[in-house]
Amino acid sequence: MKNPFIYSNDNKRYHTFNYYLKNTYHEKVFKVPLDGGFTCPNRDGSKATGGCTFCSALGSGDSIIHHEDIMTQYEEGVKLLRKKWPHGKGMAYFQAYTNTYGPLEKLKELFEPFVQREDVVAVCIATRADCLNDENIAYLDSLTSYKDIWVEVGLQTIHDETAQRINRAHDFACFLKAIDKLSKTNCKICVHIINGLPYETKDMMIETIQTIASLPIHAVKIHMLHLLKNTVMANEYEKKPFHILTLEEYVEIVCEQLTYLPKEIIIERLTGDGIASELIAPLWTIKKVCVLNEIDKYMARNNIYQGMNNSKKICD
Repeated sequence: MKNPFIYSNDNKRYHTFNYYLKNTYHEKVFKVPLDGGFTCPNRDGSKATGGCTFCSALGSGDSIIHHEDIMTQYEEGVKLLRKKWPHGKGMAYFQAYTNTYGPLEKLKELFEPFVQREDVVAVCIATRADCLNDENIAYLDSLTSYKDIWVEVGLQTIHDETAQRINRAHDFACFLKAIDKLSKTNCKICVHIINGLPYETKDMMIETIQTIASLPIHAVKIHMLHLLKNTVMANEYEKKPFHILTLEEYVEIVCEQLTYLPKEIIIERLTGDGIASELIAPLWTIKKVCVLNEIDKYMARNNIYQGMNNSKKICD
């Protein structure tokens, strides 16, 4: 059966990040994860303590090559990735913790050296909605004159009761305000969500993606919940286990979610890269390629593709 999805040059029935990168930069591009030495407002006590209950001690930066000097982190990351892609170019990805949670001078000190590097095609900045004020949004927008600037905003869920349960320390209304402000800039917006959060139903996960589909964003990352050792959520699970999605459940949910997203929205991720030695559950997420293959097979078998239940078009 011919693939009906237009933003694809292979068997994928969704708008992959790889497709976007190849058609935008016309060469291999990879993300180099970085730790800029930030923390989060729900860790340091300004809003809460302990961080999101699912988050590791490294603030979701477990795969980063840690070094005090940020440029050394980048160089070592590039060296590692070029073993697989010798001629690839990098995107500087500020991944760990909340990368706009600090004074403007710190943001300038960290981001501008990468904006100035010719071999860096874009800068990606992972952050939270409550750490995007007018000043730093205007600063990030100013950088778009030189490089593509991606702002990756962690949402996880639209449901405030879940957000409160996982110690997110801000509500959905806060997220919507941040997206509205970012949409008035030249920054590219990526939204992160997590499927399988404690006590969320399939309908709740579908509602999250349907709501995101109506927003002026450019990309999404969909993650399966990882239950990691030494996290608050792992301790809660040990005392009172909750349902962890099976591979079959996850694949079905993700495939349905994709049908509601406009075709133009880039899918940066459909599963996670948890550190195997720290993972408690679900163990099936370790085999990332197998998960992606199951998604491909499910979509082909059921003749579904991204956007088939959504006619919305996003702006350039």
